[in-house]
Amino acid sequence: MLGIGIDIGSTATKVAVLNEAGELVRTEVRPTGFSSVEAAEGVRTLLEEDGCLAQPHAVVATGYGRVAVPYADKVVTEITCHGKGAARLFGGDGVVVDIGGQDTKVIKLAGGKVMKFVMNDKCSAGTGRFLEIMADRLAMSQTDLARMAREGTPTPISNMCTVFAESEVISLVGKGEPRENIANGVIESVVARVATLVLQTPGSPYFLTGGLCENDYVVERLGAKLEASVTTCPEARYAGAIGAALCALELG
Repeated sequence: MLGIGIDIGSTATKVAVLNEAGELVRTEVRPTGFSSVEAAEGVRTLLEEDGCLAQPHAVVATGYGRVAVPYADKVVTEITCHGKGAARLFGGDGVVVDIGGQDTKVIKLAGGKVMKFVMNDKCSAGTGRFLEIMADRLAMSQTDLARMAREGTPTPISNMCTVFAESEVISLVGKGEPRENIANGVIESVVARVATLVLQTPGSPYFLTGGLCENDYVVERLGAKLEASVTTCPEARYAGAIGAALCALELG
């Protein structure tokens, strides 16, 4: 029996496959693209090629595009799946910070159960998408953005709106501000907004999930803002999909 979790986010689609013992045996991440339906069909093809669908299995879908997975046995909310996946990775007590492409979720766990959550989905200024846009504007990758930010000194990015913030960055470039300083300001802007959201649900320890979990500089700066350590791991990117896969095993 396999538990298959599919997390279709606004930016990336993640897949996690657990065996009957609950061991993680397969992960995959790919761009969602413009169509959640096409992303779901691409995952179906992947699972068929891997032989996962030829074995006894259950599929649970979650995320922004969860309703676009016609072969799912069940759909489950993002909050439930991210909480369950994070509890599996880090333990059942703490605060999960999931920085996604279009929103940021903060989930307080106790005994592996969701006790409270808050979300920022009104503006992408505190999300991974904001970093992507700013890195593109500065003609560099997000990896280079983080590297250069370490070398810079803070240049405040004051606008809350991504569109206006992008204009602010363009203005700074035009004035000759070093890219290192702008990169530093961009990351500090995101981290400050995320920390403000996190402190609405105070607690510890803190666990970072989502696409930025492998960005060491973001992890470091978020910990500094929260004045606490932030734990993460490469598998944390798949927290939502892992939680969905755990839900799938429960169906079996």
